[in-house]
Amino acid sequence: MPRDAVTALTASEAKALFADLASADALVLAVSGGPDSTALMWLAARWRQALKKGPELVAVTVDHGLRAASKREARDVAGLAKELGIAHRILRWSGVKPKTGLPQAAREARYRLLAQAAGKAGASHVLTAHTRDDQAETVVMRMSRGSGLSGLAAMQRVSPLPGEAGGAPFLVRPLLEVPKTRLIATLEAAAIGFADDPTNRDAAFTRARLRGLMPRLAAEGLDAARLALLARRLARADAALEAAVDVVWRGLAGAGQRPPLVFETADLVRIPGEIRLRLIGRAIDAVGSEGPVELGKLEALVAGLAEALGSGIRWRRSLAGALVTLHRDKVSVETAPPRRTGHGRGRRNALTKGRPKRARAAKSR
Repeated sequence: MPRDAVTALTASEAKALFADLASADALVLAVSGGPDSTALMWLAARWRQALKKGPELVAVTVDHGLRAASKREARDVAGLAKELGIAHRILRWSGVKPKTGLPQAAREARYRLLAQAAGKAGASHVLTAHTRDDQAETVVMRMSRGSGLSGLAAMQRVSPLPGEAGGAPFLVRPLLEVPKTRLIATLEAAAIGFADDPTNRDAAFTRARLRGLMPRLAAEGLDAARLALLARRLARADAALEAAVDVVWRGLAGAGQRPPLVFETADLVRIPGEIRLRLIGRAIDAVGSEGPVELGKLEALVAGLAEALGSGIRWRRSLAGALVTLHRDKVSVETAPPRRTGHGRGRRNALTKGRPKRARAAKSR
């Protein structure tokens, strides 16, 4: 391991991590009490103290109530926040916990509570302590699930807070390029303790199992630094493709066009396959009623459309609450009508028999 990967972060490095947030009125820091988030709070406090004028810092600990030690850990965070001169709030995830899908449910609850805290504090940004190690694990996890280019780009430094419409408050990951080892070294140099969450090593959870594989991958040269580099390069490529789709969208869909969105088949045939895939996906997201479309299902729909474009037959499919129809020289995308109930349920799509019927909408991920 390089020597600089185990040295404490300097004051100048901390300043650079938070510099673009200096004009904010308030910032919410998500602090669980583990080493990463504790380092985030300590570094942010040191950065803020060096400013003559800057944002109010509010540390928020979400107690999911899943471990006996969580209450004590939340109190420990409150004590450290007081020492650092930072306001602190403890928010609890109440209610019945699901028996399956617990990590995802806990994540959604955490972001929901953080968004509420940001609203009360007047904070424009919520800061989390995701590190370079977390980024690498996310890349491997998404590879295991067969994610596309956008998914493999993994986490971005700034993104909309999950579950919040309009992107406000924003989620910021200041430590995304920082190795976890440097954060631990920073806390050790400052003589600051932190909690250890055993669930991070619990093999019942996918991320924990993949985390256990990371040393073996690193031994083959696929360490966190290279996986994070891969994510940055894929994010750059993904942004370029999205910019290309923007240009095509404006040219084909037209500014301000209302549903149904209509595309000329000749235009769809001549554009590259990835651009066509994203264009149709964007149209479905724009008019669909069932949330973001799943990539695999979108790929299947666009493959079917491409086949139909070459045959000249009338073709129709529904996906994510949107209806895609091929009419000879045009393709329309509109909101799908409500699903049928009763005696109509379970019938096969009659398009294969020469008579168009509405296909069952695909369930989004």
